[in-house]
Amino acid sequence: MSEVIIKVRESGPYFVKGPITLTDADGTTYPLSGEGVALCRCGQSAKKPFCDGSHRDAQFVSAERVQQQ
Repeated sequence: MSEVIIKVRESGPYFVKGPITLTDADGTTYPLSGEGVALCRCGQSAKKPFCDGSHRDAQFVSAERVQQQ
């Protein structure tokens, strides 16, 4: 099984690389594979949950860093 990597992009989307299954609020699953998928964090994308670059126009700013659990 391939490794899944999630990268938090500063003031941008979550970039998920690796084989994943996305499940929507209705429980419908969507297996995703390939080079990766960008998931919206700003809430402005017309393609939610996927990023369409709207964070740039919305001037979304976020610089969170991972906290140790």
